[in-house]
Amino acid sequence: MARRIVVAGASMGGLRAAEQLRAAGWTGAITVVGDEPHMPYNRPPLSKEVLAGKAPFESLAFTPKASAADVEWRLGTKVVAAHFADRTVELDDGSPLSYDGLVVATGMRPRRLLCPGPLAGRHTVRTLADAQGLRAELTRPGARVVVVGAGFIGCEVAATAVGLGVREVTVVDPLPLPMVGPLGELLARALLKRHEERGVRFALGTGVAGFEGDVGAPPGAPPTVAGGGSGGSVTGVVLADGSVLPADVVVESVGSVANTEWLQGNGLDLSDGVLTDEHLRAGGHPEVVAVGDVARFPNARYDGVPRRVEHWSIPTDTAKHAAKTLAAHLAGGDGELAPFAPLPTFWSDQHDFRLQSFGAPGLGLDDVRVLDGEPDGDVLVGYHVDGRLVGVVALGGQAAAMGAAKYRAHLLKQPALTA
Repeated sequence: MARRIVVAGASMGGLRAAEQLRAAGWTGAITVVGDEPHMPYNRPPLSKEVLAGKAPFESLAFTPKASAADVEWRLGTKVVAAHFADRTVELDDGSPLSYDGLVVATGMRPRRLLCPGPLAGRHTVRTLADAQGLRAELTRPGARVVVVGAGFIGCEVAATAVGLGVREVTVVDPLPLPMVGPLGELLARALLKRHEERGVRFALGTGVAGFEGDVGAPPGAPPTVAGGGSGGSVTGVVLADGSVLPADVVVESVGSVANTEWLQGNGLDLSDGVLTDEHLRAGGHPEVVAVGDVARFPNARYDGVPRRVEHWSIPTDTAKHAAKTLAAHLAGGDGELAPFAPLPTFWSDQHDFRLQSFGAPGLGLDDVRVLDGEPDGDVLVGYHVDGRLVGVVALGGQAAAMGAAKYRAHLLKQPALTA
């Protein structure tokens, strides 16, 4: 029987895994299974260009490399269970699919608010369908929008909504500043000022207690689908102090949940994604690797603490290393690679400015220093651990982003924090 690697998940991580398996010398069959009907596409534009009506779907689709032209794609199909002992996965139609190697690339789904109230008008932004449904509501005349969550997606959606001419856009978050977790207080204050100057309102330091509307769902009942479902239509967001924000459209951007339920029963640590070793092997199974933002891996560049990283660069970085790990094992040669040590990178376009980061600023929030510029203008900020630079973030225009990029080589040369 021909040997096969199954890639569970047909997003960017799944595509890059298939490509990198070919690059690593795997000549056997590769089957990629994904629940969306589309070939892999670029997700960051969903909360920006797609929502703003500036980018058609065709511009988002990735073009697979020629080396992966023979990969089998099973789209609109979901992997619902894995049986490591038998080396099979079970599909949602009940059929089994055997494998010699398995790549876990099932990614994340948006976390939903478990609050009483109507369902219709409550949206998330993760898929193309999500973005298309939300855009249809944002372009209604007089729409009042409440974004719950002042993280990356929440701030991007708020900026896009203002750009579309939405008359009222309010962001709610229990933290005191937008994006303070990944950025720290200095940049978060600068970000808040920029958003407010462009018309975004904020209700910070408070949470959501429920939703008002025509008909309420049972208390504690989660939404049945993103942006719709039975149970009336939202007209307001009830805050923790009892005050109500009028709303026709609600965007829930309150974090994500790893799609790992299908892996239960195999002895894996699934407490926050799939725990892997320094070569992205899952739970001591050399024939199973994890890639993308579902993987919780130690980064040898820093302190070795396993973490999930939800940055755009991570699917490609993890796929490259995991493919080498898996291909070597299946070829019978488990020679150790150097431990996985990526340099995380992220950017976020909001209004007319960009956040650009290299490294791990979240590790250095206790020692944040302005490297160039001023918080009221273009600014470059450094994050340090024991005096050592571990990350940089620029806020502003193109010049600021280029300033951050100049530190990339320096960060790559830094010895590990544990060295």
